[in-house]
Amino acid sequence: MFKAKIIGLGKYIPKRVLTNHDLEKMVETSDEWISSRTGIKERHIAAPEETASTMGAEAAKKAIQMSGISHEEIEMIIFCTITPDMLFPASACLVQDILKIPNTGTVDIEAACSGFIYGLSMANAYIVSGMVKNVLVIGSEVLSRFTDWEDRNTCVLFGDGAGAAVVSRTEEKDPSGIIGFKLKGDGSFRDLLYVEAGGSQKPASHETVEKKLHTIKMNGNATFKVAIRTMSEELLELLAETKISSDDINLLIPHQANERIIAGVADRMNFPKEKVFMNLSKYGNTSSATIPIALAEAFEEGRIHKGDSIALVAFGGGLTSGACVFKW
Repeated sequence: MFKAKIIGLGKYIPKRVLTNHDLEKMVETSDEWISSRTGIKERHIAAPEETASTMGAEAAKKAIQMSGISHEEIEMIIFCTITPDMLFPASACLVQDILKIPNTGTVDIEAACSGFIYGLSMANAYIVSGMVKNVLVIGSEVLSRFTDWEDRNTCVLFGDGAGAAVVSRTEEKDPSGIIGFKLKGDGSFRDLLYVEAGGSQKPASHETVEKKLHTIKMNGNATFKVAIRTMSEELLELLAETKISSDDINLLIPHQANERIIAGVADRMNFPKEKVFMNLSKYGNTSSATIPIALAEAFEEGRIHKGDSIALVAFGGGLTSGACVFKW
C-alpha cells in the first residue's frame, strides 16, 4: 500500500500592494473599519500581464525546486482556481506549457476557497491508487479582475496570489504523510457568495457588463455565521474519524477570509492563538491560493517541523468546505 506526502511548497505574490489607505481614496471606507472587521491591512494585485497560470507556474517552480525531483517526474497537474485564464483550455494545460513538463495529466477544478484541499484530496487518491507517483497541486487566483471596486463591502476583502505543493508517493510505514480528508458541499447556500454572469446560465452581454454581474457578490453576515459553523464541524468530524485529538495538532492553517471567522473556528476547536497560522493582514482573501500560500509561508517561518501534525480547513462559495490532516 502507498501513502501520499507533501515534499515541496512554493508561493508567488504579485509586487503591487494595495493598502487600506489606498482604498480610502477609492471608496467610502477607512483603515480602521477594514482592520477591525476583517483583520486585513493590505492585499497584492496582479500586474496586467500576470494571470492565474503565470502566477501558478511561478509558485510551482519553487515547490518543484524544494521537492528535489525534476520537472519530468511530475505526472499530474491539478490546478485549483475560480479565476482561470479562460473557460478553456484549462489553466493546468497552460502551466504545463510554461514549465515544459512532458507526459503529464492536466486538470482544473473549481471549489472556490476550498479548492486547494479538494486538489490535495485528488492528488492523494491518484497516488494511493498507484496510478501516479508525483502530483503538482496549484491554487492560484486573480480575484482583483472579478472585484467591484465601487462596492466597499467586497472590494476590501480580496487579493491575488498563488501557492503550490508537490505531493509524492511514500511507503505506508513512513510516519509522515497525509492522514485524511473531509469534503462537503451544499448548493442550497449558493446565494451567499457567487459571480452571477459569464457561464451558460447567463452568458456575457452588454447588460451583464453594465450591471456588473461578472463581479463577486456576497452576503457577508450570513457567510460569516455559516463559515464558522461549517469549518468547525468539518474539522471536528475529521479529527474524530482519524482518532486525532485537537491537542495533537501542532498547527492549524485555516482559509484566510476574515480574522473574526478564524478566531471563531479556533475558539470552537479550543486551539490556542499560537497554534493558528494567519497571514491574512498581508494578503487578504486569495480564495484557493490562501492555504498553499500560508503553508509555504509557515514553513519559511519555521512554524512547521518534522513530525508535526498539521490541520487545514476551508470554506468557500458553493458552498464547499474541506478539511485535511497530515504529518510533516
